Amino acid sequence: MKNFLIRTITGAIYVTVLLAGIYGGPYAFAGLFTIIIVFCLWEFYRLVSLNKQIDVCKIFNVCGGVYFFLATYLVTFMGFNLSVYLPYFGYLLLVFVLELYRRKEKPLSNLAYSFLGQVYIVLPISLLNRVAFLPVGGELTYNYNHILLSLFVFIWANDTGAYLTGMAIGKRRLFERISPKKSWEGFFGGMIFAIFAAVAIVYFRPEIQHIQWIGLAVLVVIFATFGDLTESLIKRTLNVKDSGKALPGHGGFLDRFDSMLFGIYALFLYTEVVLRP
Repeated sequence: MKNFLIRTITGAIYVTVLLAGIYGGPYAFAGLFTIIIVFCLWEFYRLVSLNKQIDVCKIFNVCGGVYFFLATYLVTFMGFNLSVYLPYFGYLLLVFVLELYRRKEKPLSNLAYSFLGQVYIVLPISLLNRVAFLPVGGELTYNYNHILLSLFVFIWANDTGAYLTGMAIGKRRLFERISPKKSWEGFFGGMIFAIFAAVAIVYFRPEIQHIQWIGLAVLVVIFATFGDLTESLIKRTLNVKDSGKALPGHGGFLDRFDSMLFGIYALFLYTEVVLRP
């Protein structure tokens, strides 16, 4: 009962902060996803450093990831020149140079994990800038917050449907080697729940057609499932249960946003093909 209460309180705060960040305007958007990047990157680099042979510069790599996201924000929304990315290329170069002087046992592994964190976490979240700011009347405007929210709604609906369906009738394992509890029945059950959520969203956002919302829901479920499995692979490889303890009752930030990291690619493809003129 106590654990359920903790999970409920944490979940309520989580949803409130998420809604505030998405609907609070462009600056709240930037602040929200900067925080997500910081915690997700920190957890990722802390996890890989559990291997005593791996030693990445956590703060340095987190700062590099935050800079790339904010640079993309400035280019996308503020119209900054691409030269704003130059310090990030300096960061990439310094990662190599520092390994020359650190004399660590596995320098190539340190480099690989440093860059993996950037690709795995920073790249997809940075793409949200392209999703959030679309041209309206010849000017970039932050007015697609409902599209951003739909990503999380579809993921939540999918998680709920997959859990309930899997518990009830799940027999055929989806990917037993990595996630023994996931089933094909749960996968399709989650997809059905997400489709129902898409149909419901139409009544709030009728300017986007049913088939388009449903198509987005299906894409998000497929991509999000791979995101979930990828984090499970990372945790299984490192022999840990949760990515962290930052969210009481829910684990770490990576545990909460693993599906989102891959779901963003579905959202990005959707906005580029369907919404962007």
